[in-house]
Amino acid sequence: MLPDEPRGSTDRFPEAGPPGCYRHPQTPTGISCTRCERPICPQCMVPASVGFQCPECVSAGHTGTRRATTRFGGAPTLDGALVTRALVGINLVVWVLAAYVLNPRLGEVWSLASAGRAHLGGPYGVADGPGQWYRLLTATFLHLKWWHVGLNMLVLLRLGPPLEEALGRLRFLALYLVAGLGGSTFAFLVAGDWMNSVGASGAVFGLIGATIVMQLRDRGPLAPALAFLVFSLVVTFSRPGIDWRAHIGGLVLGGLTAFGLMYAPRGRRSTVQWLTLAGAVALEAAMLWIGMALYGV
Repeated sequence: MLPDEPRGSTDRFPEAGPPGCYRHPQTPTGISCTRCERPICPQCMVPASVGFQCPECVSAGHTGTRRATTRFGGAPTLDGALVTRALVGINLVVWVLAAYVLNPRLGEVWSLASAGRAHLGGPYGVADGPGQWYRLLTATFLHLKWWHVGLNMLVLLRLGPPLEEALGRLRFLALYLVAGLGGSTFAFLVAGDWMNSVGASGAVFGLIGATIVMQLRDRGPLAPALAFLVFSLVVTFSRPGIDWRAHIGGLVLGGLTAFGLMYAPRGRRSTVQWLTLAGAVALEAAMLWIGMALYGV
């Protein structure tokens, strides 16, 4: 004979409620992960193509997924010309400051000026030592004539976006700066005993070299890039007052750097690319060291 049930009771056993979330047990939920079937609360559920998944299953699903990159390993972006436009903007701002606001002070302080120890008052400028080496970079953003900055910026706007889109922002910026510094250091190596130079032409010539390398890598049409290079070299060597040393230095450093960035094997791409950039900087440092031994303190 069974004992009497408590008064007011309608069920022999209490009714069980919905299970708690596996991450928040105090939160009851009626939703389960479609992959592992663990209960998940609204705070943890991640929408999937069918139903919801828990954070662990979503993370496991992403494991091994290859990150999207540009053709040469950079991070893809919606705006493939942001760095190009920023460089143009910086050059234009510096030109306005140098030509109309701080003239001639900015030109004196930022130009690629150098006089060797054999000259009265020397060494001066880059040859004077590390405290003046900033000129190697600042001179690449300095223009004193409107036609000079105009021509360089037109070429930058034409060549920059395709290279930036292919390389990614960081690699493109590194290429531009390495080419500009390559032009400056080569100019100092050849003529650091007595020189004064300004302009982004070294960096721009580096982009010309990089464009040729990219066309070779993609097996694209070479004729337009080669024709523009020949035209630019003719202008460089036929007009007085143009620093051909910066043009050639930028062209060579830009082309070599682009070759390492674009021909790096996929399996070791990042390693080879950063070694390429480090090697280019080391070469520029060697040119600077030799120039200092020839002309400097």
